[in-house]
Amino acid sequence: MPITSYLAHPQEGKKSELLKALTSFKDCEVIPAENEDILVVVTETRDTEEENNLKDKIETLNSLKLLVLVSGFNTPQND
Repeated sequence: MPITSYLAHPQEGKKSELLKALTSFKDCEVIPAENEDILVVVTETRDTEEENNLKDKIETLNSLKLLVLVSGFNTPQND
């Protein structure tokens, strides 16, 4: 189960719009920074393919300027 964290940098003046768009994705938790114009995005998906699809969707948002991977790991699922 991949768990990944990113820093999302919005386009100028688009932080609220980006926050709203990111929180609409079911596998994202978003934490806005209080003192900077960035968002911390944590994703948790079932597999690497689902994670890649989610990342691709995030990268297509017009309010996003830059998405930076902070940490990512894959935990084995218990059968």
